[in-house]
Amino acid sequence: MNITHNILAIVMIYSNSSILRFPSHTMSLQLVPGCDVWRTATDNGALTTAIRAFNTELNLSLEKLISHPHQIQHAFSKQITGWYGYRMVISVLVLLVTFSSFSIDLLNFNYDQYSAFKHEQRQASVNAASKLFSSPLTSSEEKLHALPISELVSGCKSGDISPFEIISTYGKKALEAQRLTNCVAELMLDDATRYVSAASWGPAVDSDSYSSDLVRSKPLFGVPVSVKDCIDIAGHDTTVGLARRVGKPVERSSAIVRLLEDAGAIVIAKTTVPTALFSVDTDSKLFGTTSNPYSPDHGVEIGSDVAGSVRFPAHFCGVWSLKGSVGRWPVTGNQSSMMGVEAVPTLTGPLTRSLEDLEQIYKGVIDMRPWEYDYTCVPIPWRPINLQEEGRRLKWGVVWTDGVIPPSPACKRALISVADSLREQGHEVVDFVPPNIPEFLEVGYQLAFGDSGQQIRSNLVPTETVNPALASFLNLINLPRIFKKLLSKFYSYKDPIYANLLNVMHAKTIPEERDLIVKRDQFREAWHEQWAKEGLDFVITVPAPFPAVKHGEGLKASLMTASYSFLFNLLDYAAGSLPVTKVDKNLDALPANFMSSPEYNAMNMICKTSYTVYDAESMHGLPVGVQIIGQRLEEEKVLEGMKVIQSVLIQKGIAFEGK
Repeated sequence: MNITHNILAIVMIYSNSSILRFPSHTMSLQLVPGCDVWRTATDNGALTTAIRAFNTELNLSLEKLISHPHQIQHAFSKQITGWYGYRMVISVLVLLVTFSSFSIDLLNFNYDQYSAFKHEQRQASVNAASKLFSSPLTSSEEKLHALPISELVSGCKSGDISPFEIISTYGKKALEAQRLTNCVAELMLDDATRYVSAASWGPAVDSDSYSSDLVRSKPLFGVPVSVKDCIDIAGHDTTVGLARRVGKPVERSSAIVRLLEDAGAIVIAKTTVPTALFSVDTDSKLFGTTSNPYSPDHGVEIGSDVAGSVRFPAHFCGVWSLKGSVGRWPVTGNQSSMMGVEAVPTLTGPLTRSLEDLEQIYKGVIDMRPWEYDYTCVPIPWRPINLQEEGRRLKWGVVWTDGVIPPSPACKRALISVADSLREQGHEVVDFVPPNIPEFLEVGYQLAFGDSGQQIRSNLVPTETVNPALASFLNLINLPRIFKKLLSKFYSYKDPIYANLLNVMHAKTIPEERDLIVKRDQFREAWHEQWAKEGLDFVITVPAPFPAVKHGEGLKASLMTASYSFLFNLLDYAAGSLPVTKVDKNLDALPANFMSSPEYNAMNMICKTSYTVYDAESMHGLPVGVQIIGQRLEEEKVLEGMKVIQSVLIQKGIAFEGK
């Protein structure tokens, strides 16, 4: 809250009740004797003059005001009437206007403290790790790092690989990744070392001297894991990128972390998150900006999934990911800035550097019977399927656009490449035009932000901000409804999509939210019926309309770019993302006259603004992926579908080659 608001509040209260009160959330609670802000304030000559004038009215000594700032609030609480009161108001206004030069510093004081504490905490973990893991990888560590998960697990079980070798190897890689991309929220190598020591993991664990039954029950034995900083790990903060969560370590690890540790996995780090999570890139005052591994100028998000946050980073960074349906992976103990949004729940999913690793980790979690760790999980064991051995022709439906933001040339080329490759290998590929996607997305946005963003705002400390794209969206929601209705009328003919958003985005009553749930389920039914009618095995589309965007361009891109991923959260379909190609500045550039073309002129306002972030020249070399979708609880089938796509791309000689 800024100083102008404080002045207006004081004048209004005094005018209405002849009682002058100092708002409890302003300087009287922010000024701490001895702190730099207070010292700077009292060193200001004009302020000293104002306080002395103030003292004439209050009969308080300057020394007392400096050493006991709460006296200000006590004095302001007195009832003041008549001419004396008006003189008092003038003195207060002088004091507040003088304070305006550093009022933001006062409000920033706690926020800066939180941020500084988190920076120091992280740097301490990095420094401690650097003392042990600063040397380059040895040749044996290079080989270990290149192993797929299956060989890593078997090596650990046979005793050929020590868990301490894994910590050393991946500790060095984590430090390197932090140096290049600023992706680590907290290194946990000390915790990892203590964990494997306490577990008594020794060599030759398959020998008679060790409980081989115990080892066989650990399907992820020795697998190094990092988790997003919205997932609880006992003894550590879960910040969600928010200042108010700093310095508050949780007592119990989340269900997924407990399961992973019981499965033999080694948690080595927490990764960075954007403030309040909802963003197309990762930036916060707690952690700074996280860069794309392919380009330091471009962004990345790593994470759990409510609108694409495991598929977005996979698409941006050239890795593999899978979002399952509700109940397949544990979620209890995962935090969000919007807890309790049952209509669009937050899910958990892995990101890996290969498809084989993705299947291994997903199957490993299911084999651990997650329903015994989390009451929200459904008791469905792993169901093997092999579409390639069956050899039958599969039917693929292609969603070419969401009706709001058509894919950029690079993303469209990736989708065409996959569709053509499947067709050339004998599969049936058809256009799939499901029920009104923009209208369905409108329902989803209203359900996700049915409180008009109040829950997110309530999680922020004074002066803390969310990313520009989310802030813009929340500001739109909170415009006066009469104003939004007028704007909606204005845009109704030339931009019906934007006009509809203006008209429907506002805080919802309970009956309104229930009506939206009914509409969501009607769309789910319509999708199910059309999918069955057309006899589809899979749907493919882009994960996002653009590759990774530059830092600071999230506002232009807008949260609407998440629509291709968010759509399948609304449907609760299993959806994976796999890398296909890279941006080519020669193949993927927009036409020279694009901004004056009929195609551009026909775009809605959201789309036109979003397209200003697309630049094939600066994006050259960035990864581009596709999204493959199955129906509810078809995670095993989606993984097999990903294998089919990877196989046809390899046969065509255009398989993705990452870093």
